[in-house]
Amino acid sequence: MRPVLRGDRPQTGDFANYRDAFGELVSRIGMFCSYCERRVATQLAVEHIQPKDGPYGHPDMERRWENFLLGCVNCNSTKGAKDVVLANLLLPDRDNTGAAYEYTMDGKIKLATGLTASQSTLAMNTLKLVGLDKPLNHVLDSNGQLVAIDRMSQRMEVWLIARASKDDLQANPNDAFRRQIARAATGHGFFSIWMTVFQDDSAVRKLLIKEFKGTAVDCFDPNTTHTISPRPANGLADGSKL
Repeated sequence: MRPVLRGDRPQTGDFANYRDAFGELVSRIGMFCSYCERRVATQLAVEHIQPKDGPYGHPDMERRWENFLLGCVNCNSTKGAKDVVLANLLLPDRDNTGAAYEYTMDGKIKLATGLTASQSTLAMNTLKLVGLDKPLNHVLDSNGQLVAIDRMSQRMEVWLIARASKDDLQANPNDAFRRQIARAATGHGFFSIWMTVFQDDSAVRKLLIKEFKGTAVDCFDPNTTHTISPRPANGLADGSKL
C-alpha cells in the first residue's frame, strides 16, 4: 500500500463541500485509489478516512482536509461507514504502509515479514477494512477469456506487465527505457507491484517514486533498498505506528 503525502491543507478552514477537494487531491497524489493502488479513470471519489455519517460518523470531519484520501468504488463500498479507530489501523497518509505488506505474482497481499505482533494486527485490520484480501472473482467473456474485474486479478494482470517490462529492460538496459517504464507504470497503477518486481533495480524504483506523485519519499532510504520505519512524524493523529 503506497504511503502518500497529502500535504498541508490548500485553504484556510474546511471545504464548503468535501467534493471540492477532489481536484486538489488528484493533483497531489494522483488518480489512484489510496488503498488498493488502482489507477481509476472514473468513479474515483473523495474518501473520508473516518466516516462522515452513520453510527460511527464524524460529522465534524466531513469537510476536513486531513480526513480525505481518494478511494475506488470497491474499497469505498467495502469500507462503508465502519468504525475507523485511527490507532487500530495502518493508514497510507500517516504510517509507512509500504513496509506493511508483500505483493506476490498470484495477486495476493500478505503481511510483511519482520512486523511485530501489534503491527501485524494493525496491518490485518487495514486489509479487512477495505477488503484487499478478497479472493478472485472469476468472470469469463464470450470468448472464454478471464476478465479482470476484481482487485486481485487486476494485480495479477499488472504483475505480468511489470515482469515483461523488466525482461525488456534486461534486453535494453539504458536510463531512457527506465524512465519510459516508470511513466508507463503510472498508467496501470499498483505502485507496490512495480516496486516489488523491480526490487533489485534502485534506478527504476527511484523513478517510480518520482512518477507516482504524492508518494511519501521519506518512507524510503536514498537507494530505495529499504523502507524507513517508523515513518517520520508528519503531525497527523496516531501516525508513525510503522
